[in-house]
Amino acid sequence: MAVAAAQAAEDKLGRDTLVLSVGELLAITDAFVITHGGTGRQVKAIVEEIEAQMAEGFGVRPVRVEGLDAMTWVLMDYGSFVVHVFDEDTRRFYELERLWKDAPRVAREA
Repeated sequence: MAVAAAQAAEDKLGRDTLVLSVGELLAITDAFVITHGGTGRQVKAIVEEIEAQMAEGFGVRPVRVEGLDAMTWVLMDYGSFVVHVFDEDTRRFYELERLWKDAPRVAREA
């Protein structure tokens, strides 16, 4: 499902989208999906597309969504995976890829 969420993000032009397998490093979830949009409007479109595709394709909704007010970092918690949708500046500031550099990247179809 995390790979499908990443694809949904890319369907709305999410940039530099990746999936990290964090299950061995973090007990609360198995994977992080990380992506970003160029504007708050694009961040919102990415979030909405992920929600729609996860509901339609898998019948799941996020347990919790945080950050919808500011649209700079939206966290979507699906339990087994967590989606981080950033705006470009916020992603560059927090650099989650660097913080979780020991987590293997999940291969995805091109």
